[in-house]
Amino acid sequence: MSRQREFSIYTKSKEAQQQLYKRSLLVVVISQIFSGAGLAAGITVGALLIQDMTGNESLAGMPIALSTFGSAFSAYLVGRMSQRYGRRYGLGAGFITGGIGAFGVIGAAVAGNLIFLFIFLFIYGAGTSSNLQARYAGTDLADEKQRATAVSVSLVSTTIGAVAGPNLVLPMGRVADFIGIPSLTGVFLLAAVAYILSGVTFLLFLRPDPLLVAREIELAKQREYKSTKERSSVHHHQANKMGIWVGAIVLVLSHGVMIAIMTMTPVHMQHHGAAISGIGLVIGLHIAGMYVPSIFTGVLVDRIGRPAMVIASGITLALAGILAAYVAGGSVFWMSVSLILLGVGWNFGLISGTAIVIDSTDVLTRAKIQGSIDVFVALAGTVGGLASGMIVAFSGFSMLSFLGTYVSLLLIPLIVWMRYKQRKMPMQSM
Repeated sequence: MSRQREFSIYTKSKEAQQQLYKRSLLVVVISQIFSGAGLAAGITVGALLIQDMTGNESLAGMPIALSTFGSAFSAYLVGRMSQRYGRRYGLGAGFITGGIGAFGVIGAAVAGNLIFLFIFLFIYGAGTSSNLQARYAGTDLADEKQRATAVSVSLVSTTIGAVAGPNLVLPMGRVADFIGIPSLTGVFLLAAVAYILSGVTFLLFLRPDPLLVAREIELAKQREYKSTKERSSVHHHQANKMGIWVGAIVLVLSHGVMIAIMTMTPVHMQHHGAAISGIGLVIGLHIAGMYVPSIFTGVLVDRIGRPAMVIASGITLALAGILAAYVAGGSVFWMSVSLILLGVGWNFGLISGTAIVIDSTDVLTRAKIQGSIDVFVALAGTVGGLASGMIVAFSGFSMLSFLGTYVSLLLIPLIVWMRYKQRKMPMQSM
């Protein structure tokens, strides 16, 4: 009853709901600016660090694979914790854990201990999953026409840190040299501080928790309109089940393709004579491609529809794969174009897939389902990261890019199937 009284203003006033929605989104924005910088470490130098320590190119995909596997494990825990205690505690704990993992990576590199490096890369993945799940925190109080736009705002705010991070490889390397740690671990130092600041931001300022408020609003509606909801519950469940599956597949395929090609790009470019500064620029532009389009992607998803943007995602990812397969690996310009397209395709898939999932879930179980889906998204990244190193080692970077193109195009028949099923049975529009 105490929670009902605490949240009563939001259950009775649409204006209060919108005010809290905007305030919660602002907290998400501030947190994502910090956490975006943390994303760059494993992406930009993780493969180079492991290659430097082991001298084995086939293991170059291990940092991304381990961090994404850790991301999968933590996505489940963050989702469950958020479901039970709210976004504030779930996301706060996830980011701080990721920061601890980044500090551990530095310690393992200093000690030259490969086992500890693998363990802390796994823990570092908690920051990645928390960054991804934070996009949901801004949508809990959004209405149907605001959902994709809210996801976009969250992703745009990540851009500042995410684009700056790879371009700080050399400056942070000099900082690392100054304090006596391996230069490649400098960006992990940046990641540690960034993730912890992001977690503290959620813990201190995301109150009242938007997910708990949204849940109380839903319970109030159910108490008021119980009989009406009971009559429509079966139809609603059937529509949701299909949407959850479609949204999950979109997220899994687009993320897996992006991770696989992105992971081996630094090694591929290094083999063709590109400097570390050029590699950092390419990855920085790639991350910009992942997040900057969010300025308009959310509006497009809300206006022209989820299915159209899923198809756009598949086509853009396929173009990125074809281009990566044919351009010169040492060309910073052409690799930048390819990786920008890869980021844009991922962006389209993430926002449209996320919107489908949000549309298809009930606020009473939403966080748990979202966390479970993000487990599979992270596992797709793990498989992509592990397989990418092996495929490049035995078949070359072009083969990896062609496989990414093929998988990307599977999104088109998926949407055709969804539209066919929608025509065959009465369902709520997505």
